Amino acid sequence: MKIIFAGTPDFAAIALAALHRAGHDVALVLTQPDRASGRGMKLTATPVSKLAADIGLRVEKPVTLKTETARSQIAEVNADVMVVAAYGLLLPQLILDLPKYGCINIHGSLLPRWRGAAPVQRAIEAGDARTGICIMQMDAGLDTGPVLQERKIDIAADETSASLVAKLAAIGAESIVEVLADVANITPRPQDATGATYASKISKSESSIDWSAPAAQIERRIRAFDPFPGCETTIRGERIKIWQAMVADATAGAAVGSITAVSRDDFSVQCGQGALRIITVQRAGGRRIPVRELLQSSALTQGQQCTRS
Repeated sequence: MKIIFAGTPDFAAIALAALHRAGHDVALVLTQPDRASGRGMKLTATPVSKLAADIGLRVEKPVTLKTETARSQIAEVNADVMVVAAYGLLLPQLILDLPKYGCINIHGSLLPRWRGAAPVQRAIEAGDARTGICIMQMDAGLDTGPVLQERKIDIAADETSASLVAKLAAIGAESIVEVLADVANITPRPQDATGATYASKISKSESSIDWSAPAAQIERRIRAFDPFPGCETTIRGERIKIWQAMVADATAGAAVGSITAVSRDDFSVQCGQGALRIITVQRAGGRRIPVRELLQSSALTQGQQCTRS
């Protein structure tokens, strides 16, 4: 089958590799333009761009798909289908209509729950017990098209976005290969819009910990925002990222945000409901470290206050 593939991060690159291994003719790869990143702010190609170059595929990096140039590049391929996975650009109706079998999206949730940009993070943050992959026929709406295949997976109690994305990427790669093998015979299942929720894009402003929230909610957000943007607090004027924590019992009479206990390996912070035992942290410009390493150079004591960054 002749394919146009549109995607950007590692999640998408895994699907592209699977389609290539399955013998499909990937005639064109679309991905986001190179971005400045890292301490040196060097231009860096996307994971999909790097993979496509490695296996000798044609790559285009349009800023938008709304130009005649972009439409012409896609139309001239005369593709059977366009596969989309975490691409990051909206597809106009003129593009959706071009391939024989339309445009098919690999989406990381059980639609209609968590339509939008950050379905994996929002599922963990909300405390969902299950999520999965939907292979969806794209339409003009935001993740509103009918579902061609659904695969479910449990969300582990210690799941982070990094670990869950890796699991879903593997499932998504398997699923899209299965769907394309029989796409002409699959009957799409319309979504029930009454159960729809929206997974808004993660903002860096959300990373600051509000200690008045319940401990369980903060702990889920810490896992949901790992690896980006992380969750942070300020202690004695120093911004500290928290990467691992466990819900603990509150200390009677302690102020919200105060350190209630310090041991060799962790410290506890009072929350609006319950407390959090902090296990893994990161100082500005440093690496992730166990709390015992932090305590070797920073004397945290009971009663010190953790504040919003």
